[in-house]
Amino acid sequence: MDVVVKSRNCEVTDRFREHAQEKLLRLEKHDHRIIRVEVEVELEKNPKLADHAVSVQLTAISRGPVIRAEARASDKLTALDQALDRMAAQMRRAADRKRIHRGRHTPVSVAQALAGLDVATDEEPEEPEAVERQVGPITVMGEGPLVVREKTHSAAPMTLDQALYEMELVGHDFFLFVDKDSQRPSVVYRRKGYDYGVISLDVA
Repeated sequence: MDVVVKSRNCEVTDRFREHAQEKLLRLEKHDHRIIRVEVEVELEKNPKLADHAVSVQLTAISRGPVIRAEARASDKLTALDQALDRMAAQMRRAADRKRIHRGRHTPVSVAQALAGLDVATDEEPEEPEAVERQVGPITVMGEGPLVVREKTHSAAPMTLDQALYEMELVGHDFFLFVDKDSQRPSVVYRRKGYDYGVISLDVA
């Protein structure tokens, strides 16, 4: 696996390159198909962002899908370690999904499921009594597969640039926010490649 280190607005030392090489080689245990990992280090010169002045972006190129992770910190090594942890977590989740997919069983047909059972054909089957239950704020009748999970977060309105930064910071593929300019609930999400999309709601 090749490791390519690039930099913007800063210099990268040999010590950092060796540290990155040693750390990134560990990704092969999560995904043996990796061909190259590109490390891009960028220094933000704005003094107000001193705690997040260094950005490290990792791009893993393999025979499978490209995986990206980014982190910001006050120094290069910390940002690299945080980005590496996020990329390793993504690879572990992808490996888990593959294992689940490969372990799926072939569905059993109705005929196979009913084989050997005495099925009454002259009697009306009794319908189970509908049970009313409360799932979050919704009343559900019967055993429906409805799952409701409620989460409430307090957040101040922000610009699209801020929302993109927050999305990259948490390592998710989407981020819900209130647009500072339009005051509309909006979602920014990652598309294929390096593109992003935005969905906004007009509150009637």
